[in-house]
Amino acid sequence: MSSALVWIPVALAVAAGMELWAMLLHGRVWHSLLWRLHRSHHRKRRGLLEANDALSVLHAPIAIAAILHGCVAAPSLVREVVFGVGIGMTLFGAAYLVVHDGLVHGRLPVQALAKIPYFARVRDAHLVHHAKGARGPYGLFLGPWELAWHTRKSGRPSS
Repeated sequence: MSSALVWIPVALAVAAGMELWAMLLHGRVWHSLLWRLHRSHHRKRRGLLEANDALSVLHAPIAIAAILHGCVAAPSLVREVVFGVGIGMTLFGAAYLVVHDGLVHGRLPVQALAKIPYFARVRDAHLVHHAKGARGPYGLFLGPWELAWHTRKSGRPSS
């Protein structure tokens, strides 16, 4: 069996699961325990970087280690799964960088993505998060659905 038949589905599942993990961290950790760092993201940027950027690299060492393990370990199912985890985390991180930092906050020249209705909804939902003074939706790629859920639940946008 080809190793790609293992790590590709694992990578796709992990990339999708990372959105749920990021949503949980954003709502339960960034907006509480790590608010001192994260609040810089909710203020007008002064310069190229903000303190919150430190939070974006927390998962990179794990992804790098998983990919390296997949490259050097003896062939096994575990090696392929771990490699897939690293690739999936990296895929999510790259997508998050392009959509969040690029499309939503204009730090990369990818505004053409807004021509795709889904990405325009993702951008708009995240901007609601900022307009509401550090409240939901906390997801990025699931932000439009999270916002719709909060609106149905309370009769008004997330608060």
